[in-house]
Amino acid sequence: MSNTASSTYVCLFFACCLCYSEALPAKLNPEAVSDRPVIGILTQIVSDEEMKPFGRTYIPSSYVKFIESGGSRVMAIRLTLKTTEYEKIFSNINGLLLIGGAADLETSDFARVAKIFYRLALMANDAGDYFPIWGTCMGMQLLTVLVAGEDLLERTSAENIAMPLDLTPEASSSRMFEGFPDNLMKALTYEPLTGNFHNYGVAVKTFQENEKLQSFFSLLSTNVAENGVRFVSTIEGKTHPFYGVQWHPEVNRFQWNIRLNFPHSAHAVHLSSLLAEFFVNEGKMINNNFF
Repeated sequence: MSNTASSTYVCLFFACCLCYSEALPAKLNPEAVSDRPVIGILTQIVSDEEMKPFGRTYIPSSYVKFIESGGSRVMAIRLTLKTTEYEKIFSNINGLLLIGGAADLETSDFARVAKIFYRLALMANDAGDYFPIWGTCMGMQLLTVLVAGEDLLERTSAENIAMPLDLTPEASSSRMFEGFPDNLMKALTYEPLTGNFHNYGVAVKTFQENEKLQSFFSLLSTNVAENGVRFVSTIEGKTHPFYGVQWHPEVNRFQWNIRLNFPHSAHAVHLSSLLAEFFVNEGKMINNNFF
């Protein structure tokens, strides 16, 4: 799976703070109804021995900063709660971020909890409500598993590489890139603005041959892995506000390591800013109230 080298671990928590649907949600792009959004972020299980004394779960700080920079508060969602507790959380947050990292996409607690929220989001959107989900790297991979009902990943190594995007014709009419200035859309195609830190992904050929993925998601961009496999790099739901990127927009502004290829150019920073604002604005479409 993906394995981002995070510069800082924060938010260590001591206490609590797949179905495919053919039904269509009533409306995409509704009017904003909340100016106090809270985006939930699924934590991950701590694997580093030196960090375990501080808590069982964590979120890399860059994801928290990414969401906050878009104008939202963050709720950390632990992986050890009961289903009824997740249902209560769902009714109080304005969206969900599935982060990158390393976890089994079918048997891990991360996958189990994500599946609960995914099903709740499907039901909400199909009933005419609005609940967005964003998946970064492993998070995007997990979205494809949830939609397809199976793990379709294969080796698509692009480890510590910044790349431009090979945009598809669908990108120009997408919600994700709507409102992007022309110069940034152009820069996306020739400047290395997207940081990649993954070993697995969904091949474009697999995506195109899978009826569930093809009918659920619009393919906005692709890239070529080190082993020559062309992989899916950006997707968005055709009728559901679900979004996925195989790359890491949060590192452009919030991670610094001279050994890692984090894009920090003006265009890279602008890209990260616009995507954070986009997803938070999606969350403002739902009138859930945290506090």
